[in-house]
Amino acid sequence: MPQGQNTGKAAKAPALGRLFYYNAGFLTQARIRRILSLAGYNLTLGPTHGKPDADDLIAVWGHSPYAARGESVAAETGTPILRIEDAFLRSLHPGRAGDPPLGLTIDRRGMHFDASRPSDLEVLLSEHPLDDSALLARARACMARLTDASLSKYNDHDPDAPLPDPGYVLVIDQTHGDASVTHGRADANTFREMLYWAQENHPDKPIVIKTHPETQQGHRRGYYSDADATGRITLCDTPVDPIKLLHGAIATYTVSSQMGFEAICAGHRPHVFGTPFYAGWGLTHDHQIIPRRARSLTRAQLFAAAMLKYPVWYDPFRDELCELEQVIDALEAETRAWREDRNGWQASGMRAWKRAPLNQFFGREKPLRFTNKPDTARGPVMAWGTSPAPDGAWRVEDGFLRSRGLGADLVAPLSLALDDLGLYYDPSRPSRLETLITKRATLRPDQEHRAERLIAYLTQHQLSKYNLAGDLPALPEGHKILVPGQVEDDASIRLGCANINTNIALLAETRAQNPDAVILYKPHPDVDSGLRPGAIGDAALQYADMILPHTNPAALLAHVNAVWTMTSAMGFEALLRNIPTTTLGAPFYTGWGLTKHLGTPLPRRSARPTLAGLAHAALIDYPRYHDPVTNAPAPVEVIAERLANGTLPKPSRANRALAKLQGWAATHTHIWRR
Repeated sequence: MPQGQNTGKAAKAPALGRLFYYNAGFLTQARIRRILSLAGYNLTLGPTHGKPDADDLIAVWGHSPYAARGESVAAETGTPILRIEDAFLRSLHPGRAGDPPLGLTIDRRGMHFDASRPSDLEVLLSEHPLDDSALLARARACMARLTDASLSKYNDHDPDAPLPDPGYVLVIDQTHGDASVTHGRADANTFREMLYWAQENHPDKPIVIKTHPETQQGHRRGYYSDADATGRITLCDTPVDPIKLLHGAIATYTVSSQMGFEAICAGHRPHVFGTPFYAGWGLTHDHQIIPRRARSLTRAQLFAAAMLKYPVWYDPFRDELCELEQVIDALEAETRAWREDRNGWQASGMRAWKRAPLNQFFGREKPLRFTNKPDTARGPVMAWGTSPAPDGAWRVEDGFLRSRGLGADLVAPLSLALDDLGLYYDPSRPSRLETLITKRATLRPDQEHRAERLIAYLTQHQLSKYNLAGDLPALPEGHKILVPGQVEDDASIRLGCANINTNIALLAETRAQNPDAVILYKPHPDVDSGLRPGAIGDAALQYADMILPHTNPAALLAHVNAVWTMTSAMGFEALLRNIPTTTLGAPFYTGWGLTKHLGTPLPRRSARPTLAGLAHAALIDYPRYHDPVTNAPAPVEVIAERLANGTLPKPSRANRALAKLQGWAATHTHIWRR
């Protein structure tokens, strides 16, 4: 699904000629090669293809020690240099830990951290109007999204790591000898001077030195050490959330760290002792002057140039160049999964067939430990649905854009929801979904646009929870009310339906309230298939004008005028299509002012979100999605595209036989109750 300014599948950029390289990293790092190829560069290994000429380019990695090889060839041949570096929103883990980048900066003039000459970024900041209202709105929206998701250049920080008490002065360390320091008119003495002035300017405040992630992980040393932690100075060498750390600071001091840029985005005016790209534009206290930078910029203008105009961004799911918004989508999904799964899970109450899909979702960091005796003292616990579990266990359920095929047919899910508060279909207690819907009663314009775009895509491509095929027969004329049948022992009915809790009672009440309507009854697909209880057969014709088994529900919704349901997800899908929906139970989507609610209990919900707010909470915020093509956590838009385009693995033939066995067990012995 297109994001930001994209209008569809991004075409490969026009060919820009041969790009010679003399650094093994360009040969071995597939992601970097792919981004450069998509950007139009023909990568050419220098030693095996002769010398470049003036019509070619030479790629070097920033000002790394290996850049000298390409620089010497450029000096000899007069070939222009292309300096390449990681973009400012890079990956989950640092590059030295093996993570490929999600974007590159490709600079023909210089390097953004080298103030000895203007870079392409500096020219953008100096000369581009940066006055387009849509561009600046995107910049403000992306800044807000990065803050909401606590996304930084690297993102494997511990969200539970304790932060210092607010009110400190933050001094930001960097890796020793980093090119942004050596080419930023700085050295070890600059860091000593910075620490001195932080103490001098704030004599009564605690000083917190933030170490670099690569220093914390033992890859490279910094400029500060434990020896500097004296008196009111402390060393923060744990993987704390850098965005939250900035929010607790009353002042920030940096030489040339990217955290200085992030500090500006967080509302600070940092003290800058080097000459990074963000200095000199009226947004920093500069301790070195760059005379050619005389323009005053806003935070949104700085961000727009540095994050929207300058980098080349890459979408790993679609294998194309993209806008920043798609990169945020991807990194947000990956980072959320890592933060929730990093400590490993004990999994309780999981059927045998679910274990492999659950490990794909939640076991990327550490394999799940399946146990019948989980213990929260030994780590976090997840349990399926209403299965017994200790206090404090997280609950797992299918998401609302689940698969192409039934769970009862043992088709693996593409979305699962983890809830640390309760079950979204249990109205007697709060759930994480209920909290999110309340929060989304207010949406930023970009959030509203994203949700509306998703709704339009789902509607256009007739996507639903299970995405089942089926012919749509000719329907009677008149005011058509769709009544979706349900699995009668489903937990959402047991917990959310006090009075009307069977399919036949639902039909009877719908007919009683709508005597002249054309009532269409669609049995639940699990019941249709004989896998779960709830079949009523021709008894439905006492109240319904037509029974529609094995019918595509999304196609059917396009032809009805209203939906009456107990707690079915089809009620939510009807709302997404602006179809009036009446609930006789208490599903998650009722009680917010978007449905007519006739059932009991009445959910205690006072917020009034828009349809976009409900969709944002239920489809974007709440579930996690797994892409079976890349085997990675994914944003909802990728899963919607996979479902629409059919690029999904098919279940094995053995699934059906096992599903039938489990359906028999559910009907006759109840040992497979969800």
